[in-house]
Amino acid sequence: MRVLLAGASGGIASAIGSEMFARGHKVWAISRSEPEFETENYLKLDISNAASVERIKSWLVHEDVLPDCVIQCAGILHDQSHMPEKRLDQISADWLSKTMQVNLHSHVHLAQAINPLVKKLAPLKWVSLSALVGSISENELGGWYSYRMSKAALNMFIRTLDIEWRRKSPDSIIVALHPGTTNTQLSKPFQGNIAPGKLYDVDLTASRLTKVIESLSTEQSGCLLHWDGSIVPY
Repeated sequence: MRVLLAGASGGIASAIGSEMFARGHKVWAISRSEPEFETENYLKLDISNAASVERIKSWLVHEDVLPDCVIQCAGILHDQSHMPEKRLDQISADWLSKTMQVNLHSHVHLAQAINPLVKKLAPLKWVSLSALVGSISENELGGWYSYRMSKAALNMFIRTLDIEWRRKSPDSIIVALHPGTTNTQLSKPFQGNIAPGKLYDVDLTASRLTKVIESLSTEQSGCLLHWDGSIVPY
């Protein structure tokens, strides 16, 4: 399988890249820094910027990359200055915009760059790493406003993208995938509140996700999937 892995410098993405390579798949990567796994080639780029669309298109042509599978892992929950909001009055326009830019726009931009490659005779697997907290029906705790809203928007994007792409490529599969809470920098500030056995090693997460990706079926297309492949209500 020819895999294009975006947001490839993150903890889960790096582990997926290594897992894919170990399983014999060819991997091309897009990231803001050089990936820490074996790749056919990589493009250093911030996909949250709209100008990235044409850069990616040109790179795909130059590298003669026609992927069978695209995995978009870009995401942000916090940074050095911002933590997830617990209350309404903690929401700021700047941080909400930044969260949307990374968690939603970067996925939209990559899809726009890939769009010309989606054809009837070349089925594509598209996987966006999302989150269970982006499921509206699963939200019983509240809080984490920007992250929840951006992931819910990403889930809607995936559902809508599935409708468009499957009209021109019925055998393509477009899903959002929840990786489970994994021991990475993204989850580190919150690991003290995680129940025993619910914080997963990054290599285990990568192995689980890779198995799901390899076995995706058209019946799952347009859905938010748990790391075990089961469907999560939007």
